Amino acid sequence: MENSDKKTAQWVLDPSHSELTFKVKHLMISNVKGEFKSFSVTVDQEEFEKSTIHASVDTATIFTNNNDRDNHLRSADFFDSEKHPAMTFTGTEFKKIDDDEYRLTGLLTIKGVSKEVQLDVEFGGINKDPWGNLKAGFSFSGKINRKDWGLNWNAALETGGVLVSDEVKIAGEVQFLKQS
Repeated sequence: MENSDKKTAQWVLDPSHSELTFKVKHLMISNVKGEFKSFSVTVDQEEFEKSTIHASVDTATIFTNNNDRDNHLRSADFFDSEKHPAMTFTGTEFKKIDDDEYRLTGLLTIKGVSKEVQLDVEFGGINKDPWGNLKAGFSFSGKINRKDWGLNWNAALETGGVLVSDEVKIAGEVQFLKQS
């Protein structure tokens, strides 16, 4: 039963105005960009700094503009999408750094392995859309080492080095809709 004194607003992701991307160094000379086409995020309080943030990413929706590479990324060498259809993130702290800059700390779970990550977040603001819905926007970025989650596949290059870097740069643009 809901107590009206403790009723809090909730924010949900507006997927048509949000994206989740990543970049990985390829051949040690350039970056390959990818994205996840399907993900959800919920925020459980009206004030973001007091909220728990939950995200779920559908690993089968990975897209790098190359079908063979996408299928390899869905395989057991990487995300193992059949056995692990989602990777999740649960925010544990959303801390204000300065005016519009925040640091989001949380647990990222991939293939059953959970590790703490930190993301730099820029608050874009809150505004009403033309239909009177309240929206909030954020940009975020961070880096992870894919091997921390058992995403170990690689190939050595003749000239030294490896085909795919261990470091993965992640970024996103998210827009939330306030629920009433």
